[in-house]
Amino acid sequence: MRAKGISYDTGFVSGEEISRERFDPNVVRRELGIIRDDLHCTAVRVIGGDPERLELAATYAADLGLEVWFSPYPLELTTDQMLALFADCAERAERLRQRGVDIVFVAGAELSLMNKGFLPGDTQEDRLELVLNEQDRLPRRVGELSARVNDFLGKAVPLVREHFGGRITYAAIPLERIDWTMFDIVSVDLYRSAEVADQFADGVRTLVAQGKPVAITEFGTTAYRGAGDLGGRCMEIVEYDKNSGAPIRLNGEYVRDEAGQAAYLRELLEIFDAGGVDSTFAFLFALGNFPHRPDGDPRDDLDLASPGIVKVLEDRQGDTYPDMPWEPKAAFTELADYYRA
Repeated sequence: MRAKGISYDTGFVSGEEISRERFDPNVVRRELGIIRDDLHCTAVRVIGGDPERLELAATYAADLGLEVWFSPYPLELTTDQMLALFADCAERAERLRQRGVDIVFVAGAELSLMNKGFLPGDTQEDRLELVLNEQDRLPRRVGELSARVNDFLGKAVPLVREHFGGRITYAAIPLERIDWTMFDIVSVDLYRSAEVADQFADGVRTLVAQGKPVAITEFGTTAYRGAGDLGGRCMEIVEYDKNSGAPIRLNGEYVRDEAGQAAYLRELLEIFDAGGVDSTFAFLFALGNFPHRPDGDPRDDLDLASPGIVKVLEDRQGDTYPDMPWEPKAAFTELADYYRA
């Protein structure tokens, strides 16, 4: 692999809510330094919905010599709102590129599931259930959503190129049949579930055979037993507040399995490496609104549902990094060992 990376969350914006409440510039700079020096990453995908936060984190990453993937992540936006967000972020990314920063612009992610207008349904959960539970109509659904996504990207990409002179990509899900002629890099969020495990490596090779550089913009799993078998659905053990969308608790009791999370990461990295993938971005460094709560009701330990490679602490600093409000999981060490090697 050329670029060894991880996704760094600056805060997902949904309505008036932002998932990462605390965004201390000193913490951000320090975490990105750890990503470079201790995880041995050469690239970072900076994700979120606030353009100012994205630019700040991207600037810190660039100052550290990391390759930056500038990735606005719209949630529940209309197409006009997404275009405005992309134009704003493209201008910010171009300012960094003009400084000589090695930067890629990611024009959204999983748009058909995360935003309105591509599939029926008022919420992400509604749209996902539609795809999963209407298998008899799935070919038609895939055709419809792919046409709508490509139509939107056909407007978004020229708009981004008006403001940004570097490489552009889009973080797709496999259901979206993207017209990759618009882009410089083929990027896919790719999770291995038990159902597709025997076809997974062949699928990676098929992506690479298209001829353009391939990036895996999301991969990983959560830290409870059996999560890896669920692929991209591993986070579906959480109950959310119906008004704010904030996670409240787990929907049952689960057994912590940090070793399983770490093994899943390594296995996929080995497949991506062998398959000729250009860039990988483990999902993700930390998820601030999924804290580790080891005491009390086991259903309150939201970290079990977090794909973060560190567990976020609510009331204390960590032991490994006493200046940071988190503690590494086994996946942190696994990723560091693989990227260093």
